[in-house]
Amino acid sequence: MDSKPPNDMPPYRLVTGKDDAHFCRRISEALALGYRLHGSPACTFNGTDVIVAQAVVWPSAIAADTREDAPPRA
Repeated sequence: MDSKPPNDMPPYRLVTGKDDAHFCRRISEALALGYRLHGSPACTFNGTDVIVAQAVVWPSAIAADTREDAPPRA
């Protein structure tokens, strides 16, 4: 697997949107590119629609963050 995401994409992404098939396709596409789910999904209601969020992370970003010389997490 490449050390960087394709198409100059960031190593960490927070995908958000209405809870619908389009959102699910966006997450599926990120997974197909090689991203991994990070943490639990979140959802809220804006008065009309359920809005969801899911973080995805490029695997090498996780590996870099767990190195001994990585800065401590806040």
